[in-house]
Amino acid sequence: MAVKKKIQVLLPRLGESVHEATILNWLKQEGEAVEMDEPIVEISTDKVDSEVPSPVNGVVVKILKQPDDVVPVGEPIAIIETTDEVEDDIPVIETEGGDGAEAAPAPAPQPAPKEEAVVMESSPAAAPAPAGGNGRFYSPLVLNIARTEGISMEELEKIPGTGRGGRVTKKDMLAYLKTRTAPPAPQPAQPAPAAMPAAPTLPTPTGEPVREGQVFKVPTIIGKTLDVPVFPGDEIVEMDRMRKLIAEHMVLSKHVSPHVTSFVEADMTRVVLWRNKIKKRFEVEEGEKFTFTPVFVWAVVRAIKDFPMINISVAGDKIIKHRRINVGMAVATPSGHLIVPVIHDADMYSLRGLAKKVNDLARRARDGKLKPDEIQGGTFTLTNVGTFGNVLGTPVINQPQVAILATGAIRKVPAVVETPEGDVIAIRHKMFLSHSYDHRVVDGMLGGSFVRRVADYLENFQGDESI
Repeated sequence: MAVKKKIQVLLPRLGESVHEATILNWLKQEGEAVEMDEPIVEISTDKVDSEVPSPVNGVVVKILKQPDDVVPVGEPIAIIETTDEVEDDIPVIETEGGDGAEAAPAPAPQPAPKEEAVVMESSPAAAPAPAGGNGRFYSPLVLNIARTEGISMEELEKIPGTGRGGRVTKKDMLAYLKTRTAPPAPQPAQPAPAAMPAAPTLPTPTGEPVREGQVFKVPTIIGKTLDVPVFPGDEIVEMDRMRKLIAEHMVLSKHVSPHVTSFVEADMTRVVLWRNKIKKRFEVEEGEKFTFTPVFVWAVVRAIKDFPMINISVAGDKIIKHRRINVGMAVATPSGHLIVPVIHDADMYSLRGLAKKVNDLARRARDGKLKPDEIQGGTFTLTNVGTFGNVLGTPVINQPQVAILATGAIRKVPAVVETPEGDVIAIRHKMFLSHSYDHRVVDGMLGGSFVRRVADYLENFQGDESI
């Protein structure tokens, strides 16, 4: 006789610094069958939207959390009844049938780990190889073991799993610990900027028609009230969740960092001609396009190696020099929002590897398929305003970083070219670069020299045509 068990579905760990999530929408309702690893609920963090899969085959018998509920990591969100064999790390709350089956008490949910800011006094010896998220579900028990033993998420993703669907079980963790030599050097946590009031928002509309002379009284972060008039015929639109987060982040960045922007113009002719030679062959071989973004990232990485004090964060009166070069790239989503996936250890990639990584992250950003860890840990950000036909931009720093680079549209323009026979006027492909930086720690000489160096790498580009 099959033994029926009721198990708890716990909110899994969703990223290194994600401690809670908001329930958005249940994909399965009470009484519906569900297969193992099938998504059952959509959730949202302050980083990205995601889905929680079922850990077993069974039937959803109880939904414990409702849409808009904020749930800590490790807390139960649903109960599923199953006849499957249940692994040790899945909490069983009731057992029926079989010989001598007894109810098992529900274990207390694992609390979300608290993070502490760490000031790095010396750089670790070597950077690990780049590793992307593998999308596996990790139970709270497995995560608790990893936390106790100092196993990072990157290291955890490399552990082979013997559970269903390749999941890592308690036995896998214990077997791995027996053969593990020494834990890798800890990575410094990104310090959070000083707290500040959230960006002001309009009161929720009441649905009443706009009255003549209607005014919203909106508080500002400096304590004064701003009058916002509304006229007949105007439409009042409530900000969605993502827009509110973006607004708060932008206001915070301007509040924290005194922004300065330096501009240079780069001759992109060599890059353009090289890309024209290789793009068709690359598309045939890889099934995807080769854009300019991988070349931009390539140049940024090399300039950061020349000027490492651009790759820093500020924690009070401490400066954290980052060993890893994690380049974020702003991507516009179909809804019009911007999201910044991160190429971790960007200096470890070839141009071909960068092209494939850029395309993969951009595609999944537009499809809403990014994992929380893929939009965290950036140390420098690149945004391409040329995508919208803009020549220049003054980007806002992505906290807690201290600099961001904007690339403008590449245009054919007449330019003076120096030759051995004298100066001539020729048609060249030109592009403006805009570098915004935190003037607390990046002076004009450093900020201006850095963006000039990026332009130098682009102008002297000697790409390998065998890419």
